[in-house]
Amino acid sequence: MDRLDEGAGQARRRSPWLAGALLIGLGVLIGLVVAADLGWLPFGHAVPESPPAAVAPAIVPPAAIGNNQNFVQIAKAVKPAVVNIFTTRTGKSGEGPQAMPFDDPFFRRFFGDEFFKRFEAPRERKERSLGSGVIVDASGLIITNNHVVSKADEIKVFLSDKREFKAKLIGTDSKTDLAVLQVEAEGLHTIPWSDSDKLEVGEFVLAVGNPFGLTQTVTMGIVSAVGRASMGIAEYEDFIQTDAAINPGNSGGALVNVRGELVGINTAIFSQSGGNMGIGFAVPSNMARSILGQLVKSGKVVRGWLGVSIQELSPELASQFGLSEAKGVLVSDVLGGSPAKKAGLERGDVILEFDGKAVESPTHLRNIVAQTPVGKKTTVKFVRNKDQRTLDVTIAEQPKNMAQAGGDGGDDGGEGVRPSGLLSDLDVRELSSEWARRFGLGGNEKGVVVARVRPGGAAEEAGVKEGDLILEVNRKPTPTLKAYEQAAAKMGKSDAVLLLIKRQGMTTYLTLKP
Repeated sequence: MDRLDEGAGQARRRSPWLAGALLIGLGVLIGLVVAADLGWLPFGHAVPESPPAAVAPAIVPPAAIGNNQNFVQIAKAVKPAVVNIFTTRTGKSGEGPQAMPFDDPFFRRFFGDEFFKRFEAPRERKERSLGSGVIVDASGLIITNNHVVSKADEIKVFLSDKREFKAKLIGTDSKTDLAVLQVEAEGLHTIPWSDSDKLEVGEFVLAVGNPFGLTQTVTMGIVSAVGRASMGIAEYEDFIQTDAAINPGNSGGALVNVRGELVGINTAIFSQSGGNMGIGFAVPSNMARSILGQLVKSGKVVRGWLGVSIQELSPELASQFGLSEAKGVLVSDVLGGSPAKKAGLERGDVILEFDGKAVESPTHLRNIVAQTPVGKKTTVKFVRNKDQRTLDVTIAEQPKNMAQAGGDGGDDGGEGVRPSGLLSDLDVRELSSEWARRFGLGGNEKGVVVARVRPGGAAEEAGVKEGDLILEVNRKPTPTLKAYEQAAAKMGKSDAVLLLIKRQGMTTYLTLKP
């Protein structure tokens, strides 16, 4: 037992030295293996160096991305140029005689509102509203929305430095929902204009205004889309869409880019709750600047006029007109005496460019023409019968009442016809005074009228309705029932049909697809 203890003690005294020697030997062995593997020794092999990992280039240069300090500087620069607009308007309301406590809820609880309405008389009341505006000239010119100042008896402007001024209304344009005010003040800050045609989807923008009366509010977002139209907000629409928070009270405020330039005038929001849902709309600066110049110069807006009815060129219509792709807009009618008529444009032409600008949609062409100065000679590029052509047209002033010109002549009534093919969905009649009276058509109209449309058929799907006047079938005029039958007889049962119809004074092309 003692020997065992003594041996164990000697082993314990030798163990640290043994452990150290083993660790040193192991380290030397590992070093030799690594050195040989790297080729530092005459034996072994070297592993070729791996190329450095490729670094993907930045999608956006770092300098182009706004940082916090940039946004702070932009906000400081533009906020003094955005004003709070306060308007009042006198209206009528009900007011009872002073002897009767009509406003007392205790009496109304027992007698009811209908009882008191018999004694109430109209009274004057003040309606107040808040909005925003942008100072665009040091002379005191302010641009805002028409709906902010419409029918106002008094307009006041509050600046960022707490100064208050009574504003003069220079002019309004309800068709773009813009208005121009002026104040007599000194030391005003302005925002420089930007070319909104160069604005791209994805750019950072700041919306500055007075939502819910909260003055000098700044929100940030991106440009979600450009060229938004057919929103039902204004007659002429070319909106910038943004997800920067825009709320009631922002109307007339500034939408600026990362350079602090004015790219749009905040106008409306899409909302189901009355508040921001990430979809706001602004009038582009180029349109706003054009309207501003005309209102300041003459107090009214004069728009250019080409004199054509146009429609979207769908792939089906493009195929019918022998085009490989649906680019441009289709001319469905040319008004007599119009600049287009004098220049030689015809129904069925497809306009590709106007004044050197590619035409993207009917709304786009309408906006370009409207902003073209009256009397300017412009070039129109179009396709006719598969041939690309150009002609010069001199823009005229848009008439106040642009009524469609009707045809001439008339025909007696006739029996209905029901051809085969896709036109079998339609019952048509030769236009007579009786059919014209039934559908409210003019006495000088010429063509065949749709008396009935088969439910669920290709014609109904294409949009043909009872009372439509068919002017052409597959580019062939149909002034009479016989002409209609002849055009229909040339079609196969499964052939697509191109109709030119007239409805409520407007002509348009429709395609019936198998």
